[in-house]
Formats: sequence, structure tokens, C-alpha cells
Amino acid sequence: MKVVITVVGLDRTGIIATVSQVMAEYGINIETINQVILDGFFNMVMIVDMKDAAIDLIRLQEILKEKGDALGVEIRAQHADIFYAMHRVG
Repeated sequence: MKVVITVVGLDRTGIIATVSQVMAEYGINIETINQVILDGFFNMVMIVDMKDAAIDLIRLQEILKEKGDALGVEIRAQHADIFYAMHRVG
């Protein structure tokens, strides 16, 4: 199952490390990361594969929200099919 993880907020040390650590801890494979910092705002999109994950999507969403709250950023995880359907143009 492919999942899209988005992170938005003020830049600070440890954002990528925190999200990556969660992925490693639960056996979630990171396939793609794209991140940019624009005038102090951190934006990242990560595509992960949960095929062999030791966690389900709902629990992953809860954990990432907690981590995001601690970092002062918003972290969301959505099933890729839903993400693509929501952002399709036309």
C-alpha cells in the first residue's frame, strides 16, 4: 500500500530525521522524498510503501500527528489513491 506523507511548518532541525525514524521503526519503506524550504517554511512530500509495515495506516497517522505536534509542524499521511483522487485536475 502506497501512502503519501506531507509535512508543512516552520523549518527546524530534526523534521526529516523524526519522520524517517518512524518509518524505520515500523518497517515502512521510503520510496521518494521531495522537500524544500521557502523563506523559512518547510515543505516535504514523501511516498512510502507500507506493504511490509508492522503498523496500520490509522496508527501511523496518530503517531505522525503526535510527532508533528511536538515539532510544531503538520504531518499528514494519506492512502496514495485517495491523495491522487483529491488532487486530480480535470
